[in-house]
Amino acid sequence: MAKSAPFQKAAAAPPLPRSKIKFIWYCLANFRGWLFLMLLMETGQAAGSILVPYAIKAIMDAVAHGTGQTVMENLQGPLMLLAGLNVAEILFSRASGAVLIIVGPRLRQRTTAVLYAYLQYHAPRYFGGHFAGSLAHRISETAMSVNHTLWTVLCDFWPILVTFAVSITLLLGVHQGLGLMVAGWVLAYVGLSYLLATRCQPYAQSFAATRSQVNGKIVDAVTNIQNAKLFARLPYERDYLQEFLETEVKAGRRTFWYMERVRWFQFIAAALLKIGTVYYALTLWDSGIITVGDFTMSVGLALLIINDARNLTRRFLEFFEYVGNIANGVDTIVQAHEIIDEPDAKPLEISQGRIEFRNVSFAYAPKQAVFDNLSVVIEPGQRVGLVGFSGSGKSTFVSLLLRNYQPQNGQILIDGIDIREVLQDSLHEQVSLIPQDPCLFHRSLRENIGYGRMGADDGAIQAAAQLAHADEFIRTMPEAYDSLVGERGVKLSGGQRQRIAIARVILKDAPILILDEATSSLDSVTEQAIQENLDRAMGHKTVIAIAHRLSTIAHLERILVFDQGRIVEDGGHQQLLAQQGLYYKLWTMQAGGFLPETAGDVDGKKG
Repeated sequence: MAKSAPFQKAAAAPPLPRSKIKFIWYCLANFRGWLFLMLLMETGQAAGSILVPYAIKAIMDAVAHGTGQTVMENLQGPLMLLAGLNVAEILFSRASGAVLIIVGPRLRQRTTAVLYAYLQYHAPRYFGGHFAGSLAHRISETAMSVNHTLWTVLCDFWPILVTFAVSITLLLGVHQGLGLMVAGWVLAYVGLSYLLATRCQPYAQSFAATRSQVNGKIVDAVTNIQNAKLFARLPYERDYLQEFLETEVKAGRRTFWYMERVRWFQFIAAALLKIGTVYYALTLWDSGIITVGDFTMSVGLALLIINDARNLTRRFLEFFEYVGNIANGVDTIVQAHEIIDEPDAKPLEISQGRIEFRNVSFAYAPKQAVFDNLSVVIEPGQRVGLVGFSGSGKSTFVSLLLRNYQPQNGQILIDGIDIREVLQDSLHEQVSLIPQDPCLFHRSLRENIGYGRMGADDGAIQAAAQLAHADEFIRTMPEAYDSLVGERGVKLSGGQRQRIAIARVILKDAPILILDEATSSLDSVTEQAIQENLDRAMGHKTVIAIAHRLSTIAHLERILVFDQGRIVEDGGHQQLLAQQGLYYKLWTMQAGGFLPETAGDVDGKKG
């Protein structure tokens, strides 16, 4: 039997447990003193509430046995007890509420923070398999569920337990048979409530999943409402959504009908306890075994027990739902980190910028090999273009260099140092990437450009924007550099986003620069101007440029031609044209300045 791979996590990530119970306990680590105080307050509040019938009993007995002045003298103690219990209930409950206000937001903050901190260290492969919105929702839902789980235990289950314990103790003091009868009812009721809640859980989970699906369909429909209008499909979309809404109705009815049966059980059980307690207490009073005060207290305690117990099944259901949310969150986020720093990893210090792939083999999945013993050296300060068909390995080459993925065999070295032996942060600090489709934060333009070098002053930010030809359009915006760009930069055009990304990288000024079609969204005039500024900004940097438009890399001193994970040609533009190989075919057959997608497209154009 093969041994499973050890669970690994980044050293800087919080040590989150994978068990839901241990995870909750971990989140509570900084609040245990407060929670113990809250437990005491809830105990006092519940005890004060359930002891009120005892004070009423004392009053009733004083009235029954006293006359004239003696009655008022006898009532002083019971009345003081009644007043004290009510004051205690108020003070304890409000003190508990104050602790909840202090702890609640901080606990949610801590849970959110540790989950996000752990999430940060997952590799791109992990994020490729999860929607960003779903992960954000999962973090929020888990943090809320930790809070709700805690409050359900402290503010629901624990007070009910105190109520039951104190009530049964008082009733046993009145009459053993009466106390045992109520104790038996409590045990049977709690056990059946728990059993019914577990049986109702699949219905509730199905209803929750259906609601989630319907919400997703509504979001999808709203997101694509312009498409529906353009294709005149508004009635179709309403009918399409109606099918899912009908499914939600059916799931809801199944759940609610089951809950209705549970309520029948609750009301019948409550009626039995009320009638049974009143009848039994009456027979005991009639026999002279208990006093009128004992009778009053017994009935009062029964009513309080029923009041607390009536919603116990619902509370069990909610508790299971919260714990289920936490389990889902932990299972989703607290997974092994695919790529972590070695225990003795050192910061990378680039002095030259020499890049070497040495016998590198890599596959995204079994039987999906991209590279097989790939070896290539990029000398310090070289400007190298990568060309080839879609899927030939260009983007994978860059992803491996950035250590977004880990090769199965071989080494990737920068200045002779294996990048697996250096801190990932130090690698990313010294390698810049301008992606083809840059993403921006929903923050100001100043913050987005300044992200390249934290603490950069306005002069440096504006200088970088000018080199990227972004300054002119920024100054036309209502708030200039303080303008917000929208989620993922949606308030900007594709070309404007690309210029902000270029400005950010110019400001970063890292010794290795990677360009992934960095100017593809720009018009030819702006592209030419930015290209000249980029050439100046490159200085003596080592530059790798991926191109689908060969004219953008024709001036580079070296071009690597990829085909099916192999470098099939290596040389300058004129040298490669003279060889009349694959690069020559691509150059002569590119349509509109862009590469064809596949070799079949080239052959088709030749024919």
